[in-house]
Amino acid sequence: MIINNVGFDHCHDADFFIDRPDGSGDYLLLLLRSPAIFEVDGKEILTPAGSVFIYPKGRAQRYRCVPLNVFENDWVHFDFDDIGEEEEFLSMGIPMETVVTMPLEFLSYCVKSIAYEKYSDNPCRSESAELFMRLMFIKIREKTQDKVSGRRSSQFELISTVRNKIYSRPYEQRSVDSTAHEVRMSRSAFQHAYKKHFGMTFIEDLVRSRVSYAKMLLSTTNMNINDISVSSGYHSYVHFARQFKEQTGFTPSEYRKKAQNAM
Repeated sequence: MIINNVGFDHCHDADFFIDRPDGSGDYLLLLLRSPAIFEVDGKEILTPAGSVFIYPKGRAQRYRCVPLNVFENDWVHFDFDDIGEEEEFLSMGIPMETVVTMPLEFLSYCVKSIAYEKYSDNPCRSESAELFMRLMFIKIREKTQDKVSGRRSSQFELISTVRNKIYSRPYEQRSVDSTAHEVRMSRSAFQHAYKKHFGMTFIEDLVRSRVSYAKMLLSTTNMNINDISVSSGYHSYVHFARQFKEQTGFTPSEYRKKAQNAM
């Protein structure tokens, strides 16, 4: 797979529009955080915030802001190394030039990871970026299949959205009460449902997400460990170090040294 260009958290003014009569020469995946208007075969389609839209190669690309709104999106221009790889992608049945509404937090995390890999010096950056792309394709396909089969309950969808948020933005401050309110559930119902679906309490999962994020920063950056503590959502370094050791068996500094020696 070829990642030609990638961007995330882009915000454009209300006069933003794209008009490419011959397309961009590759595939284009868009994650839309704001409403937008797409023109497909001469018809306008209004897409709500929280949508995925994929342009196939060779198709005209025409989309713009909804009047009086900004345009916020993530995007990836991609292509394939050979016909076989492209046919494998097309066989997944992901709808093209079709609005797919779904939670974007995890997909946005994948786009950020692709951007990081593309512009890094990592020796396996191309393979890593391709895996994130494939994971996005799978999640989009799952969503379209769920709509057809109705397998997933609305409760599961709501709680999965929360879980995607804590793993993509573990540094955000959350409590059981505020998160239960976010999904319109009582505290006790939320805690019961969370453990039923994911096998652990919300707080246990939140700690795991923060420690996992800290592990990534410790092994891939030169950030100060105190800064990593704050970036992972902790107000107290002592609290961070205690939970990190409980989860990993190492102090943060021991973990960094172990990770660096393994490289």
